[in-house]
Amino acid sequence: MDTTYYDHGTPAERWERAQLFFDARDYAAAARVLGKLVEEVPEQTGPRLLLARAYYHSAQLRRAESELHVIIERDPVEQYARLLLGRTLQRQGRDGEAEPHMRLASALAGDFEQL
Repeated sequence: MDTTYYDHGTPAERWERAQLFFDARDYAAAARVLGKLVEEVPEQTGPRLLLARAYYHSAQLRRAESELHVIIERDPVEQYARLLLGRTLQRQGRDGEAEPHMRLASALAGDFEQL
């Protein structure tokens, strides 16, 4: 089996490595590690949310959007996923689609002034 640095080690080791890449702002490398990790543990929200964030920060907006939709489908009240989906849609110039997600994220955070 041919492994690279990105997919070497246990899932916990790769999660830690992905976080290090993300913290170092190497979002493409973080996404590379997280993509395979999410395939292995698709039910876990943490890796998928960090993958969406890595995609967002590396301007892979369609990929970020896709991951965020999976999270929201499973957990409709995941506040940060709603916020990030709204921002992702805004960056794509899709403000009308972003608005409901931004409003719901604000409500879930207890910020009713924007409503």
